Amino acid sequence: MKKVQILFLLLIVISCKSLDEKAESTQENIKAKWINDAFDAIESGNYPNIKSISWWHENWEGTKLRLDSSPEATEAYKNRIDNEIYDSELVFENNKLIPRVDGIYQGAFPDFGGQENFVSDEKIIAFEDLVGKDIAYAYFSNNWIGGVFFPTDDFEIIHNNGKTPFVRLMARSDFSENEADETYTMQKIIDGNFDAELNTWFVKAANLGYPILAEFGTEMNGEWFPWNGKYAGAGVTTEYGDPNYPDGPERFRDAYRHIINIANANNANNITWFFHVDVHSIPQVDWNDISNYYPGDDYIDWLGFSAYGPYTKDDEMEYFSDLVNQVYPKLTELSPNKPIAVLEFGVTDFD
Repeated sequence: MKKVQILFLLLIVISCKSLDEKAESTQENIKAKWINDAFDAIESGNYPNIKSISWWHENWEGTKLRLDSSPEATEAYKNRIDNEIYDSELVFENNKLIPRVDGIYQGAFPDFGGQENFVSDEKIIAFEDLVGKDIAYAYFSNNWIGGVFFPTDDFEIIHNNGKTPFVRLMARSDFSENEADETYTMQKIIDGNFDAELNTWFVKAANLGYPILAEFGTEMNGEWFPWNGKYAGAGVTTEYGDPNYPDGPERFRDAYRHIINIANANNANNITWFFHVDVHSIPQVDWNDISNYYPGDDYIDWLGFSAYGPYTKDDEMEYFSDLVNQVYPKLTELSPNKPIAVLEFGVTDFD
């Protein structure tokens, strides 16, 4: 009788251990499942305008977005990016990036630090070694902290590694979130307060001797950034410009146009300009719709978006396929024929 009891207890222990291991395995594979869902969506043919992708490889604010957060995540990305449709070489026509008919460019933010501007050879090489494939472009931020300056060294490091630099012009004087920046307001940009610095910036850009990719006002429909319309008039229509147009987004639109006009005046025709939105417009109000921010087809070459799954295990699960279904129709409505880039995508690992 005692032997039977002991055997029964052992079976219970083994079964519990097996269930624990299964649960742990399931948790570890959520990120891999999210990655596979993303590639399934991108490769489905349902989003033909998507012509570029770039993973956000950085563990910011306690997240585990880096692809080496678990062996499962690393292998999932490596296996999917190994597909020959993901291209490591960009194609330019008249110094402008053009989409490949049958291919999708692969770039990345290869963990250039929390301030997004610690550009280094080591980070680029490490990311490529991790995923087993070269990237076509490296994404970094040009933060206007202390002034509007041209990041010569960052461009050269990326270019000398055989990649195309992709720069984000970030009009912020510090890294505060969810509040206005009194130094770099959209109205001050429109009024020409920084024209001298911007002229210098674009003269240097024009003289680089190679094409670059650029965007101003990343995720402008998110209130975490100071260039969101919330801080420039929000939905008021009577204090700036068109009386039928929300002032906040209108000021952003005109500031972006002003910057591109300065680039063109300085013959910086080697820049491909992106319009980068977030999947989720925060605040969720009519005036904050992405359509109100768009500078127009005459100014913008590519559209793009950020799509993130949960940052923590307590967040609501949204797979990439859910996210792209929300934003893709809006972008194609803005401009049906513009190529679209998944400029940031990622999800945390769960433990």
